[in-house]
Amino acid sequence: MSLKEKIALITDTSCDLPQDTIDKYNIHLLPLKIIYPDKEYDDRLEISPEEIYSRFPEEIPTTSMPSRDTAAKLFEDLRAQGYQKVLAILLSSGLSATYEMVENLRKEFTDMDIRVINSKSLSMGLGFLVVEGAKLLEEKKMQFEEIVQSLKRASEKIKVFYAIPTLEYLRKGGRIGLVSATLGSLIDLKPVISINEEGKYYSHAKVRGRKKSVAKIIELVEELTNNKRINIAVMHGDAEEEGLKIKEHFEKKSNVEELFFSQISPALVVHTGPGLVGVCYQLID
Repeated sequence: MSLKEKIALITDTSCDLPQDTIDKYNIHLLPLKIIYPDKEYDDRLEISPEEIYSRFPEEIPTTSMPSRDTAAKLFEDLRAQGYQKVLAILLSSGLSATYEMVENLRKEFTDMDIRVINSKSLSMGLGFLVVEGAKLLEEKKMQFEEIVQSLKRASEKIKVFYAIPTLEYLRKGGRIGLVSATLGSLIDLKPVISINEEGKYYSHAKVRGRKKSVAKIIELVEELTNNKRINIAVMHGDAEEEGLKIKEHFEKKSNVEELFFSQISPALVVHTGPGLVGVCYQLID
């Protein structure tokens, strides 16, 4: 890669990356939309998770992908700043039409080399892939095409697990996916939800009760990583106390290289409701 080559890095606001990481790597954000009957908000930029929780359960907004006009303006601005190449890493096409929209839009910018990567994930599952892309761009050791291919392989080393108190918000948001098919009528059955190879939600495990579902997430991560070197992200949705306990557990593990802790973005809050706890890991070569 030429040292003079300017490559812009784009993701969407479902990535849940901390603002200091976004600033550090000059990551450009496409905001998802939070839609109430009286007003639309740009995810993360104009509305916070706390504001959405405060309006639950009386008002449950809907969400939509970033507007096509916003994405087009971003590409135009980047072109004006001298960027000839753009790497866009976006949330799963199985959960949003964002990837498809940007993939179609890029064909209109024929003077730019725009690559769009389907992360087949979201939250820090997407965030880890974006940071991986940022580091590869910063190192300047690979050609652009090599970076694209490397990130497609890297996505296979990232896994997300989360638990929520109720499936009602997923159901209302139309994001229930393959989760509902696996739920019987057992009392207090709590699925541990993950994302499959198609980038859709499914029940990875089912346990009784909240405590067991949180414990199951920790157990799954430890089984699957088996003392391999990993990065960890602990996420929560209005469940900071439980999230901190999970964070403290992984802070003690010698195989954990980097650990992120944050609240999920407003757009994800809409679909999961209050009480989410989740862990995302990234295997390190």
